[in-house]
Amino acid sequence: MYTFEEDKLITELNQKKPKRVLLQLPEGIKREGLRISNLIREKTLTEVILSGEPLWGACDVAVNEAKTLGCEMIIIYGHAKFVNSDFPILYLEARYESDITKIVKKSLPKLESFKKIALATSVQHIHQIPQVTKLIEETGLEVIVPEAKGNAFYDGQVLGCEYSSFKLIADKVDAVVIVANKFHALGVAMSINKPVILVDPFNEEIHNMDEFKDKIIRQRFAAIEKAKQAKKIGIIIGTKLGQKFGSFEFVKEKLKKINKEYVMISMSEITNDKLINLYDIEAFVELACPRIAIDAAGMFDKPLLTAREFAVLCGDLEWNDLLEKGFL
Repeated sequence: MYTFEEDKLITELNQKKPKRVLLQLPEGIKREGLRISNLIREKTLTEVILSGEPLWGACDVAVNEAKTLGCEMIIIYGHAKFVNSDFPILYLEARYESDITKIVKKSLPKLESFKKIALATSVQHIHQIPQVTKLIEETGLEVIVPEAKGNAFYDGQVLGCEYSSFKLIADKVDAVVIVANKFHALGVAMSINKPVILVDPFNEEIHNMDEFKDKIIRQRFAAIEKAKQAKKIGIIIGTKLGQKFGSFEFVKEKLKKINKEYVMISMSEITNDKLINLYDIEAFVELACPRIAIDAAGMFDKPLLTAREFAVLCGDLEWNDLLEKGFL
């Protein structure tokens, strides 16, 4: 059961008095869009427009969309603050209030071989970190909750693309427990060289991510090797506010040095259909969200590399550097 903080929402709107707002909801709770829109109309003088575009993460702040529609504020559900913007943004985290201790207890046998673990979760469960920490510590395990670093807003918060918090404590723990979904757990697994145990309270599943990680690594190796053979490469520049990973100027200069023909391409959403239309381009380097290349590899007909993977292509990094220091 999610909490939608209706009182906080209405209070904020009545105080700030925006004439029009853009409401962004993750796909899983878009069904609440009509109810929340009606509530805003009933309780405030604010006009609301529900964005029908996907909300992939806290990075996916639709500032350009809001400005185009004449909105004076954005309301984002399901995420904590991630990007700095001069445009007014209200983050409402949609905390999950259901008890998650049952699934955590079920995971304890999988932790018996470890002495010290790191524990993290998505923002929906962040308020339950103390409770889960106590439960695990009662088994004799030592628990470290990663401090908020980089783009993380809370201690113990796991994001989808940035893992500074985990890299700093990786050598201090035997494994990492992620109470969230496979997306978050895979990101951690691809960023550090430690076992990652997924405890999924939504699907009530528990998985060691090693096998899935190995599958993704094989896909990434194949993509890099195929991209090395490409003579014409597209540099995809993300246009979303929070999706800027790597410098297109840097990539451009590197491609010149290794005698690759290139074109710079702007995109807000990267899809296979768009890339197919660029039929003469043999491979792509995307500088938007690195999870697009890593998670959706099977959806693209041509190699799509992240900035770190491009560093292997151009010789700045070795393949083993990714294996040892992470893909993210």
